[in-house]
Amino acid sequence: MKGVVIAGTSSSVGKTVATLAVLRGLQTAGYAVQPAKGGPDFIDPSHHEAIAGKPSRTLDPWLQDRDGMLHNYHRGTGDICVIEGMMGLYDGTKASTALIADQLNLPVILVIDASAGMESVAATALGFQRYAEHANRDITVAGIIAQRAHGGRHEAGIRDALPDDIAYIGRIGPDTALEIPDRHLGLHLGSENPVPTDAIDNAAETIDIDSIAEIAATAPITPISKSSKERTQRTNTRIAVASDQAFCFRYPATIEKIKDQAEIIPISPIASDPLPDCDGIYLPGGYPERFGAELQASDTLAEISDRAADGIPVYGECGGLMALAESLTTADNETYSMAGVLPATVTMHDRYQALDHIEVTAAVDGPTATTGTTYRGHEFHYSSADTASDATFGFTMDRGTGIDGTHDGLLEYNSVGTYAHLHPETGAFDRFLSYCTQ
Repeated sequence: MKGVVIAGTSSSVGKTVATLAVLRGLQTAGYAVQPAKGGPDFIDPSHHEAIAGKPSRTLDPWLQDRDGMLHNYHRGTGDICVIEGMMGLYDGTKASTALIADQLNLPVILVIDASAGMESVAATALGFQRYAEHANRDITVAGIIAQRAHGGRHEAGIRDALPDDIAYIGRIGPDTALEIPDRHLGLHLGSENPVPTDAIDNAAETIDIDSIAEIAATAPITPISKSSKERTQRTNTRIAVASDQAFCFRYPATIEKIKDQAEIIPISPIASDPLPDCDGIYLPGGYPERFGAELQASDTLAEISDRAADGIPVYGECGGLMALAESLTTADNETYSMAGVLPATVTMHDRYQALDHIEVTAAVDGPTATTGTTYRGHEFHYSSADTASDATFGFTMDRGTGIDGTHDGLLEYNSVGTYAHLHPETGAFDRFLSYCTQ
């Protein structure tokens, strides 16, 4: 599968809209596309999926290491993989779009805000291209997309100023229909507020899709050798997975990992679904704070509490941790009872409490790790958790904030709740699935 990276000069420059337009244009031209997202984000991929009709793959060398990232890339299907980068091209302490492009050996298309520039857009592109050598990144800035650019003299001035080795790929004109509303964890999800297809179609018409395909075709395919990550053993294990608007942050590879080894039974706690017979329960991240009343009244959470007390393994990840706590207080000071599995009370804040790539080491054996295991992950949350004085934690923080600044992975019964989001390439879900079969 060939590929191309859609990068930006900074955050909020319009990478997501440009990526959607490229995906749509390639589809219209007859290509089978595979969307992907550089970095740990859950929200941008939901917009990719709304356009491409298939899950967007997560590519992050910190979460997955290089081999894991390559493995995840090669599990994609299609003619061309279109990867939306993270932040600006070179930004990121532990992972960056430039590092991803370097390790995957893929060309870069740079998105530049041209709303107030013309020849300076070309100067910006040249600077980003030449900075690759200074940053010791083996990448090629092959072309640009001028975001918020008009046609006519504006477009011609940008195109004519570019050096010969940076292609003018096209522009995306100013259009309020292309604006994606946001909330505290980022943009609205693609399933909630998808960008109108006709607006994306209009944007795609001013992009040279043939040039995108030609640039993607120049990239050699980086091979990956078969590894232990390919080895799976199917069991009769049944895992209940929360899947609704409150629990919507999960990597596609996580669902693939569980399906490779077990049967998934989707449940909706906000719809108060009956909890099926199962060997384990996975509550991914999301927005439980938006559904406090529904979760307080949820028979599903009550049943999860009972099953957890009986010893069924439960894995709550960020939003899942919040739902497993005793209570959840929103930023509006409304307090709702939660499942009460974990000895903690959770409070939402107006400002984020943690945002970074993290690293943890298991202090004890638990549902997701054996003692001494080190995992890399990501955290991004607006809530804080106050825990009981005798609380038991499964992880110490080598990097990041966790629950109390030095620990993460609150343990009770055979349940664990973390602020850390872990990718299945770490092995955490293999451990959880194995734990569920004991």
